[in-house]
Amino acid sequence: MTPLSKTKLSHTAGSTSYSIPKTVDEKMVLLHSVAEEIIDEAELRKLFLEKKKIVAYDGFEPSGKIHIAQGILRAINVNKMTACGITFKMLVADWHGWANNKMGGDLDKIQVVGKYFIEVWKASGMDLDHVEFVWASDLLNNREYWKTVMGIARVSTLNRVLRTTQIMGRSEKDSLQASQIFYPCMQAADIFHLKADICQLGMDQRKVNILAREIAPALGLYKPVAMHHHMLMGLGEPVVTEDPIERAIAMKMSKSKPDTCIFMTDSDDDIKRKFKKAYCPEKQVKDNPILEYCKHIVFEKYNSFAVERPEKFGGNLLFHSYAELESAFVRGDLHPMDLKTATARYINELLVPVREYFEKNVEARKLKEQVEGFMLVQK
Repeated sequence: MTPLSKTKLSHTAGSTSYSIPKTVDEKMVLLHSVAEEIIDEAELRKLFLEKKKIVAYDGFEPSGKIHIAQGILRAINVNKMTACGITFKMLVADWHGWANNKMGGDLDKIQVVGKYFIEVWKASGMDLDHVEFVWASDLLNNREYWKTVMGIARVSTLNRVLRTTQIMGRSEKDSLQASQIFYPCMQAADIFHLKADICQLGMDQRKVNILAREIAPALGLYKPVAMHHHMLMGLGEPVVTEDPIERAIAMKMSKSKPDTCIFMTDSDDDIKRKFKKAYCPEKQVKDNPILEYCKHIVFEKYNSFAVERPEKFGGNLLFHSYAELESAFVRGDLHPMDLKTATARYINELLVPVREYFEKNVEARKLKEQVEGFMLVQK
């Protein structure tokens, strides 16, 4: 921590917090910074040793506006994967969203939102030279795809499929539509038809990845490696539950709670307002969303963290690592409001290029306006 009471604060953006890995060990270290869990590490190492082209995938239901966990954090994680020589396939899961009744079950609207998502990713600093966008609706034109879906359904019990309902933001206790029973079988089939060696999805998608690994031998298919990344918290107070996956899902950033969610096209005023109200208990690290954003976003994009405050409150501060910032907060050297104000400034700065992209690109702006119109109708 450097006191800079009488010095102008500065920081450098655009750099990464890692060097490009060359050895398998270096790649594993970088991938561990993406994944909270790798199933399993020996299989991942074997991929690097035996395959020239490794493919990873993630999928998104196009529904409503896109938030920073899907935008900035997804771009950070994808870029770490591609830095390791991995090709990434991003599945725009339009039919999955339709099966899950997103956007009121209107497939045309879902597909408009999917196009909007792609435009956001273009503006998010994602390494698009090594990313391919794939539409689920294109996969579904393949007869072999449906053969795989049916094969997965045939070797899975109904109870086994129902246990994966967390992937849809549902629970086994919910009243499910028949279309939602297809969903896990489709998502497992996606893996094999994308020829994905690695499923690089959030912890909330863990159960279907495990299903895919379990049923693969019965179908004569390969077992994909599963890498599950951290679920970025929303800005609200944490939810108490004993199940770690349910807890991650309950606490993650959710569009259904817009005041606790930072969207990729939020204005400066929106961001300041949301951070001002955010949960940030003094001296507490656990379940503190502001420190989460500093760790998983700000220090991934900047080489330092500047806090501006009046002389009477100790003057300006400059932190050169997340560990340094966290220690100062725990000691009480940094007040929650000062931390929130500084973090909001960095997050806003990262979103400025996205806002500018949608202002200057006519087609992207039209998509954004369409999606915002959909959301107004739904309210």
